[in-house]
Amino acid sequence: MTDTLDTTTTGNGILGTGIREGLLLKPVTYPWAMELYDQAVANTWFPNEVQLGEDLGDFERMSEDERHALTFLMSYFNPNELLVNKALAFGVYPYVNAAECHLYLAKQMWEEANHCMSFEYVLETFPIDREAAYNSHVEVASMAAKEEFEVRFIKRMTEQTLDISTTEGKQDFVRNLVAYNVILEGIWFYSGFMVALSFRQRNLLRNFGSLIDWIVRDESLHLKFGINLILTVLEENPDVATPEFADEIRGMILHAVEMEEAYNRDMLPHGILGLNADYINTYVRYLADRRLEELGFEPEYGVANPAKWMAAANDTLQLVNFFESINTSYEVNTRADS
Repeated sequence: MTDTLDTTTTGNGILGTGIREGLLLKPVTYPWAMELYDQAVANTWFPNEVQLGEDLGDFERMSEDERHALTFLMSYFNPNELLVNKALAFGVYPYVNAAECHLYLAKQMWEEANHCMSFEYVLETFPIDREAAYNSHVEVASMAAKEEFEVRFIKRMTEQTLDISTTEGKQDFVRNLVAYNVILEGIWFYSGFMVALSFRQRNLLRNFGSLIDWIVRDESLHLKFGINLILTVLEENPDVATPEFADEIRGMILHAVEMEEAYNRDMLPHGILGLNADYINTYVRYLADRRLEELGFEPEYGVANPAKWMAAANDTLQLVNFFESINTSYEVNTRADS
């Protein structure tokens, strides 16, 4: 591992704002970032490769509550894929030195754009009221609350320049990573993916399910990159992970669970066949426990995974310790078929 960071412009750590640093790819300093970039390139796909029109018959046969749930997901996913790009562009990319990290972040930003266009494809294919779907993310209180939570962290990154030579600046960097990567991508998105894929479990919207599969595959890499980036910052900067800061991070995640539970009650106010808000919220609590454990915290809820068929998408990371800030296994499987 590299030495502890001591300035914002030297190449001694993963954090830095120097323009002349990070211009040479080899030798690679952080192999995990290079491996994730290679896997992301191998995973490249395009939305129109999926024949969504074949799902139109299923959509027409779905109940009003089922169509409401699908529209609700599109209302949230569509703008928030672009919100993630803002978090990356303003809150992560400018503060990272390593060329291999810049390569991966550039590919991730393209993937987020591709996901946005995927959800546009859904809105163009299914008879969904686009204006109503767009308006929901500001008009539905539970959905707007989630977005405002993320915006608060991103605004801090866009409206001021962090001094990442200070403990406070590095903590702000980690807060943003937790907000967009662990919470938005690692809990909220995965909760939505489970709902989206639940239709295929009932032999509905099978092509839509394939599209979601591809998005989940991308998001699993985003989660790995974000967790490894958090761990590397903590390992190189032991001043960051104070007990008070760790308590704050845990509190952020628990608050995120409460917001997601309210959102899911609005998405499924009456329930649909095989799925209701309580079921989804048990899954949310399971996800939160997984993310807490991956950061070295004790689980909060102690619930079993109610959607065992989503297990492969959930359990993608090595267990680490937020307090020790050491990752014992940065290596990832780079096979394109994994």
